Amino acid sequence: MARALPSHRKPAKHAPQVRDHAHHPPAHAPELPELDRLIHERMRLGIVSALATNDSLSFNDLKRVLKTTDGNLSVHARKLEEADYISCVKFFEGRVPRTEYRLTAKGRAALAEYLDQMEEWIRVTRES
Repeated sequence: MARALPSHRKPAKHAPQVRDHAHHPPAHAPELPELDRLIHERMRLGIVSALATNDSLSFNDLKRVLKTTDGNLSVHARKLEEADYISCVKFFEGRVPRTEYRLTAKGRAALAEYLDQMEEWIRVTRES
């Protein structure tokens, strides 16, 4: 229920119109595909996208490309790894530890489906 403004205040000249959907439901709400929440998060989408265009990337490469911190990258990479969207290999180059990531077949398929879903969102939005 809308609240009345106190009498000493004037309503804004260009106040946005809010539709009360209980009394005036939208004419037709388009069906939109469910997005993969795992990929949809900005950092994880960045990781998957960067790996889709490279055979593999080191932890430091991803950190540099995505302009993020060690902790942030680790948390998001681990979630993608647990879902089997990316693989992680740890090894030493001489005495220097390295971590390298690759996009798995499951991750590549999930990204392709996510991009199809986003394209559908865009198409529906442009047609409305």
